[in-house]
Amino acid sequence: MMNKQIPLKIIIRTLILLGVSFGIVYFFNQKYYLPAVALIIVLAFLINEIIRFQKKIYREVSNFFESVNYKDFSRRFDEKNASLDIKDLRKGFNSVNNAFIVMSREKEVHYQYLQKMLELVNTGIIAYETEEGEILWINEAFKYLLEIPYLKSIHSLKKRNEILYNEIINLNPGEAKVVNLNPENEGMKLLVSATIFYTDQKPFKLIAFQNISNAIDVNESEAWKKLLSVMTHEIMNSVAPISSLAGTLKKRLDAYVSDQQLDSSATDDLLLGISTIQARSEGLLKFADTYRKLNKITLPDVSTFYVRKLFENIFNLMNPGLEKKSILMDVVLKDPAIRLSADFTLIEQVLINLIINAMDALKETPDGQIILSAWEEKPGKIIISILDNGKGMERDVIEKIFIPFFTTKKTGSGIGLSLCKQIMLAHKGFIRVKSEIGKGTNFTLNF
Repeated sequence: MMNKQIPLKIIIRTLILLGVSFGIVYFFNQKYYLPAVALIIVLAFLINEIIRFQKKIYREVSNFFESVNYKDFSRRFDEKNASLDIKDLRKGFNSVNNAFIVMSREKEVHYQYLQKMLELVNTGIIAYETEEGEILWINEAFKYLLEIPYLKSIHSLKKRNEILYNEIINLNPGEAKVVNLNPENEGMKLLVSATIFYTDQKPFKLIAFQNISNAIDVNESEAWKKLLSVMTHEIMNSVAPISSLAGTLKKRLDAYVSDQQLDSSATDDLLLGISTIQARSEGLLKFADTYRKLNKITLPDVSTFYVRKLFENIFNLMNPGLEKKSILMDVVLKDPAIRLSADFTLIEQVLINLIINAMDALKETPDGQIILSAWEEKPGKIIISILDNGKGMERDVIEKIFIPFFTTKKTGSGIGLSLCKQIMLAHKGFIRVKSEIGKGTNFTLNF
């Protein structure tokens, strides 16, 4: 608030200035030159005081705007030792600075809150300037999903993942698209969406990345479960009576032939046909019962155990068979203290299935090797890897290996990998595979 004495002082100075001016004019008209000269000196002094006051005000205002220009709101203007003319002005400047400091702190709090909130979400977010491609912001979820620690420009992404780069560049605001990060293997599927916003009249593109691989896997799994439930129910309902009837007919025919003492050659064809029907019916029942297992995985019996214990069991169980086939299995566990919360028996079954598949892939490899390893990628995220140097798999095979009934083995049932996937989904985890022809295959269990 302005000091009430300042306007009064300005009025008094103005009146004195006017009075002196009139006095000079009057004394010059009366030819009293000495008083006129004295008044001129007084007038000069008054004008000098007014100029000095204006310079002081200008200097104070200039200092204030300099602090605003450099955003130095911590600067304080001395009120205590200031003259009365500028004391209230400095007080006003300090009030403005305090307001800016409060606004700045609130803005920083909001920014930190928003940043922390975006860091906690599982959605990857990246914002970049559309014209030059300069990155404005990237959150940790983006770095983790794409395994990219740093990007200076969006165009740098082209060298790391050209498919994703092209999808981002060509994605229109408001549009969403599913992108497979690595179509050559069982890659991660991302839902990519885009929007545009403006800052300082510059357009920025905001891209959000959501990992939908697990959601797709769960939906596919539920669909297969429903299909298998219907199929096994219908097969068993239809075949069970046929098998039972064939068995009854065979017993009665055997008894009739024995009682009538007929030549068995006359009934051989009939007995063979009934036996074939019975055997095939029992085979279909066994087949249906096998695939019914896919629907029997309920909630895992979770316990916490050392991964080294799991690996010891697997090595002791599988090593004799591996030695017979001259396959070397290395177990790599850099941190023996890694612990996993899961169903020990189910995860053991998954590893057995994957190692048996690896052994099959190494049949034609002279120096066959399997590497079983585990590590903690970050707190709470455990990865188990089964790597072999076998023949590898074609892309079309990789796309089908987790589908029930699909198998590339002559004697395979097509249930092993489907069962592995079901077990991992039951643990809220997922299984991934990367393979290259002539170099080998790598399955990873992600908990």
